[in-house]
Amino acid sequence: MENEFIIKGNFYYCDEKRELVEKTGSYCIVRDGISEGLFDRIPKEYAGLPVRDYSAFLIIPGLIDLHTHAPQYTFRGLGMDMELLDWLNTYTFPEECKYSSLKYADSAYDIFVRALKNSYTTRAVIFGTIHAPATLLLMEKLERTGLITQVGKVNMDRNAPAYYVETTEKSICETEAFLKSAQKYLRTKPILTPRFIPSCSDKLLAGLGEIQQRTRLCVQSHLSENRSEIEWVRELCPDAAFYGDAYDRYGLFGNNCRTIMAHCVSSGDEETERMAHNGVFVAHCPASNMNLSSGAAPVRRYLERGIRVGLGTDVAAGSSLSVASEMVSAVQASKMRWRYVSQDKPLSLEDVFYMATRGGGEFFGQVGSFEKGFEFDALVIDDSGAESALKFNDRDRFLRSVYLEKECRLEAKYVRGSEIRLGA
Repeated sequence: MENEFIIKGNFYYCDEKRELVEKTGSYCIVRDGISEGLFDRIPKEYAGLPVRDYSAFLIIPGLIDLHTHAPQYTFRGLGMDMELLDWLNTYTFPEECKYSSLKYADSAYDIFVRALKNSYTTRAVIFGTIHAPATLLLMEKLERTGLITQVGKVNMDRNAPAYYVETTEKSICETEAFLKSAQKYLRTKPILTPRFIPSCSDKLLAGLGEIQQRTRLCVQSHLSENRSEIEWVRELCPDAAFYGDAYDRYGLFGNNCRTIMAHCVSSGDEETERMAHNGVFVAHCPASNMNLSSGAAPVRRYLERGIRVGLGTDVAAGSSLSVASEMVSAVQASKMRWRYVSQDKPLSLEDVFYMATRGGGEFFGQVGSFEKGFEFDALVIDDSGAESALKFNDRDRFLRSVYLEKECRLEAKYVRGSEIRLGA
């Protein structure tokens, strides 16, 4: 009976039309980590199952972080006066180089993993460093949390400091060894990770494309984040029609390859059409984009085109692992884009709640809802700390809790039906 139980409480999730569904005082039947759906009363056939009563709390699907960098958690909040390329050379590359030491990686990744486990995130897609041993150590630590993640050993063989770059051959060889060693984990899976086009030669991309063809692994990278970066890609890849085409030539841009591209702040029409055609996932990272002056991504246009969009915290360009904070930033950035850049309708909180749950969750399968057949990932939130003299209806109570996350408390957290032990 341990893997069969009932959750009682006030449920909020988005349907496939991105509309908020409220089911207060309802019961969710969970069997083998899968939701059997929400019910007003306990069906007779489930009457003997134990009930976990969270009637006083809000229950939402676990939040999905489609893009973050574990080794950068150490220097959150630094370099926010810089743009992307200077920031990488000043902060990122010197810090990531330190993970050649497993002793350093052990300490740093303990802090990152503990923070991720105790956050609202239930599933995440994560960059490591170029160091296979340290990235495997990260995977081992994540595996013990009960979270579900995909983790990548970073590939880069050009345009990086001499102290933090691989040869093409070593990058491919280390990736092959990393993938072989990573097969032992159940909840923590490897993902192919070319850092971005400026740091990956055509030969390296071709090698990763061959690995992808053979293994059918997912891919993560960066796309059209910063205008100077885009100009650099044009110089490096004159034969590519646009930034994304430089990946697509090697089978690393969706289609038969499940792919996440982070940012997409300045993707043009042709690139947008290719993303839609190939089924590329966009990881929208609004806080990072504002911190590094990259801009406000045209997310409304992506959603209307049918592109699958989720959210990413992008630590350390983003200063927090809070996907709830990214929801707020996404709404705010879209308002500024609407007011000063284009006539795109601003994103609503319902839009970004969908992106943080069902939208990003689709990368992992049937994830991000409480509907029948979805994996049961859930956050039980105590919003009593967000005090007010007003009395709120159920909908306002939920919407308010997103903006006031820091005044709320995570009462319980479930991933695929298993409760995560918080605090440790």
